[in-house]
Amino acid sequence: MKKLPLSLACLIALGTAACNTVKGVGRDIQKGGQAIEKAAQ
Repeated sequence: MKKLPLSLACLIALGTAACNTVKGVGRDIQKGGQAIEKAAQ
């Protein structure tokens, strides 16, 4: 039973880290798209 809270804490920490990573990738893709738009004008 002591492993359950530890497991939940680890899952929450990993989930938070994954969200930050995906958010960063999204920003990078968005900036790349903006650069392409500027080049196309």
